[in-house]
Amino acid sequence: MSKALRKIIAYSVLIIVSFLCLFWFYALFINATRTNGELTRGFSLIPGRALIKNWNSMLHCALPVMSSMKNSLFISVTASFLCSYFSIMTAYGIHAYCFKGRKLFYTLMIGFMMIPRQVTVLGFVSLVDKMKLMDSFIPLIIPEIASPIVFYYMIKYMESTLPMSLVEAARIDGASELFIFNRIVLPLMRPAFAVQMIFKFVESWNNYFIPAMILHDDRKKTMPIVISLLRSANFADFDNGLIYMVIAFSILPSVIIYLFLSRLIISGITSGGIKG
Repeated sequence: MSKALRKIIAYSVLIIVSFLCLFWFYALFINATRTNGELTRGFSLIPGRALIKNWNSMLHCALPVMSSMKNSLFISVTASFLCSYFSIMTAYGIHAYCFKGRKLFYTLMIGFMMIPRQVTVLGFVSLVDKMKLMDSFIPLIIPEIASPIVFYYMIKYMESTLPMSLVEAARIDGASELFIFNRIVLPLMRPAFAVQMIFKFVESWNNYFIPAMILHDDRKKTMPIVISLLRSANFADFDNGLIYMVIAFSILPSVIIYLFLSRLIISGITSGGIKG
């Protein structure tokens, strides 16, 4: 097979896969511009004229859409940042230090990956209730810091990226451990940090189960809860145009976070290749 033919096949496959991935986003935004009556008549590739109407309906909806957006943003950004930062710190502690019980701790962290969250959720909600933290964002942020899956990814990336000779040289120069971590280790881990920030942000943003059990105040609800309430509305109040508009509005932060952090991934890989 010639090189030109292989290139044609590769680009054809990429175009088809990209189309299949992006078409559903296009369909979502098209549906967000149509009225409920137009949506009941079937799908159309042409945008409707109800964009402003659906947007105003969302802004004046009985449910707190805008406050739930702020709540979801605060929870997701905070949880994803803290999780990624402290997972790198934990991975660095295991990778760079030799201490008694190191292998046991590593094995336990890997073992925690096998425990489904649904198994512990009832006990977790009961504990939150006893601590009087219901209708608080704290139970949705602080526990997310300890993520065995993110830790495992970080330590594997660190094993292939972080040269201990660089750390030892900084120690000889008299740098503190916190300085070494924040000024040397963290910049080298920037691509991994960005990747896990994206994954953790999306996971926290789409989390419905636990917030629905903890957040009961309308002012504290998150976007998945509001979307679920909209979809369960009475038939007389059911508006597909409004629902599609809220869903389209709710995915914008994830797209923005991805576009912003993807630059860190690319720049980190490029700088790493240049240094190599």
